[in-house]
Amino acid sequence: MSAGDDEGFSIDPATVRTWKRYPAYKDSGVEWLGEVPAGWELARLKYAVRIITQRTTDQNSNSNYIGLENIQSWTGRLIASEDTLDPEGQSGSFESGDVLFGKLRPYLAKVHKATVDGMCSTEILVLRPKLVGQDYLFYYLLNSEFIKTVNSSTYGTKMPRANWDFIGNLLIPNISLHDQSAIATFLDRETARIDALVEKKLRFIELLEEKRQALISHAVTKGLDPDAEMKDSGVAWLGEIPKHWDVRKGRFLYKQLELPPDSNDEVVTAFRDGQVISREMRRTDGFTIAIKELGYQGVRKGDLVIHSMDGFAGAIGVSESDGKCTGEYVVCDPIQKCNNHYFAACLRLMAIRGYIHAFCPSVRQRAPRFRFVRFKDVLLPVPLYYEQSEIVKHVTESTKVLNELIEKNQKFIQMLLEFRTALISATVTGRIDVRGEAPAAP
Repeated sequence: MSAGDDEGFSIDPATVRTWKRYPAYKDSGVEWLGEVPAGWELARLKYAVRIITQRTTDQNSNSNYIGLENIQSWTGRLIASEDTLDPEGQSGSFESGDVLFGKLRPYLAKVHKATVDGMCSTEILVLRPKLVGQDYLFYYLLNSEFIKTVNSSTYGTKMPRANWDFIGNLLIPNISLHDQSAIATFLDRETARIDALVEKKLRFIELLEEKRQALISHAVTKGLDPDAEMKDSGVAWLGEIPKHWDVRKGRFLYKQLELPPDSNDEVVTAFRDGQVISREMRRTDGFTIAIKELGYQGVRKGDLVIHSMDGFAGAIGVSESDGKCTGEYVVCDPIQKCNNHYFAACLRLMAIRGYIHAFCPSVRQRAPRFRFVRFKDVLLPVPLYYEQSEIVKHVTESTKVLNELIEKNQKFIQMLLEFRTALISATVTGRIDVRGEAPAAP
């Protein structure tokens, strides 16, 4: 599939099959690795690298600290974080030239190429190259089949981890440093092209979302009549509203529901983009599934749902599914005629403008709890019921094209990322021969 106007960039994973292959192949003897080029030798990872197990409790806040949350999945790029110390009170140490591999939830593919000395979470394995170069090792650990194999070995349900004894016995190609360099240089170039296009698409989506939010914000707070006489709402986050609108506290609009769940209910999740839906209908990766499901409550399609600990980031919406949710969710039932979609939009606007964060106490950094005891004192605009419905209809119709564009670009980004992963896997395992595709580094 072509990217169209995206500088002629092709993202079809089938393209991998059109590249040159090595002259001859042999069976690696490993199911997940399959055939490798005939001239390649294999070594166990524990012989190709040195595992660094040094620990320290001297956590100097001026040192470079890397936690799992600081490593972007599948790319290895560092993500800024306010956390500078390991919460366990001890850290591993690493040096420039090492490769860091996240052993907790390895399916997240947290792999980083260290370019400075520093400290890291004890949930990270520090690998110091011996038989392989840092660049090749980095890409090999991002091989999707390698990640899948490591993930299959994990123990623990809530916090699945892999151990070095298993990982160290996995095989890695022991090829010449020249060929390793050619592979790494090729992947540096190609992944940089893909990453640049992903960034371009992400920025475009960001602009579309800003336009969509501006449209929603105006409709929700100002109504649809451009000639309506306005008044000061007396609410900081709301500003002026139509003169005939009312302002009421949440307690006069909603009550909290605490319905018992049905035995066959699926888990419903509130996402930060405002969608509230059965988890199975969207995604399951990244969620921790409890062994014993206790403390759940029922939620029904059409209910107004607030995630108390994620509401500050926009996890508020109208449920699209029947199911169950944890006690951290606030399920609301109107006590007068209310359009739940309208008031969900109001609350999300309050969140986006930072007022839920300011309104609620925090139990952990950047996570205020927005429980019903707080919601009931929130002042909300109250148009006439027919206006609420008209606003919701207008927002739905006027954002349709924007939503379609956002979805289209999100799908394109996903295809790019899948192609990126496929390209890395095919290159580091020898399914394609890229020698000569890019000049090897010295």
